Amino acid sequence: MTVSQRTGIRERLLIIVPARNEEPSIGQVVASVGQTLPGTPVLVIDDHSRDATAQAATAAGARVVRPPRHIGLAGCLLTGYQMALKEDFETVVRVDGDGQHEAADIPILLRAMRETGADVVIGSRFLSPRPWKTSAVRSVGIAVLRKLLAPALGQTIHDPTSGFIAVNRRALEFLANSSTAYPEAGALVALRRQGFQIHEVACRMHPRHAGRSSMTFLTSVAYACRILARLPRRSESRREAAEPARAGSTIDKTPTVQESSANPVIVPTHSD
Repeated sequence: MTVSQRTGIRERLLIIVPARNEEPSIGQVVASVGQTLPGTPVLVIDDHSRDATAQAATAAGARVVRPPRHIGLAGCLLTGYQMALKEDFETVVRVDGDGQHEAADIPILLRAMRETGADVVIGSRFLSPRPWKTSAVRSVGIAVLRKLLAPALGQTIHDPTSGFIAVNRRALEFLANSSTAYPEAGALVALRRQGFQIHEVACRMHPRHAGRSSMTFLTSVAYACRILARLPRRSESRREAAEPARAGSTIDKTPTVQESSANPVIVPTHSD
């Protein structure tokens, strides 16, 4: 069964995976996408990892781009969205490289996009019948972040830091042509300000294969404040959105792609 038969989404689909030092998990992440959606391309943006993340991803069948220096999550996402637009993909699903997301749930995101007409669909760990278990401090931090972002979003997103997100062509064009590199929640606020529709669905989530999350109560509050402070004013947002987004179009901060004998190397001119 193809992805079109499962979800009704017939457009070209790209999976993007921002990753930094995810050697223990990245190979399985890429392989699981291939098992769920055979033939679907996977683009791993290796954020200057110090381990063998790039090699493990390549061995599993992914295309890997690697900046010469650390550019942060927001820079990786901007790079992935710009490459997807330039290569004329219609739908992009972002998956984390730490093994927490279930690739078998990607069709759930795509089906929800088709059925609801949403431009962005978020896979939420907090809407599942079996709630995600985490520390009390982290739970409070996410709850505070949720509350702080709700007024700007105009709706409550239960999992605003989810790294499991599908975007359609319209949202892709906006994100790829934005003059600002947004992290997850910042992108959601920017999209809502432009009238994009966001939907949230329950998805499974697993413990990280290795490492630990940096999200705590204090970092959650600081993260929300930083996002809201960096967002352009509404007038600036409208002016930016009024500029036509063309397939393959780029902005001043577009990274330069240099082809090597193995994988293309991204030389970014932007940072997180």
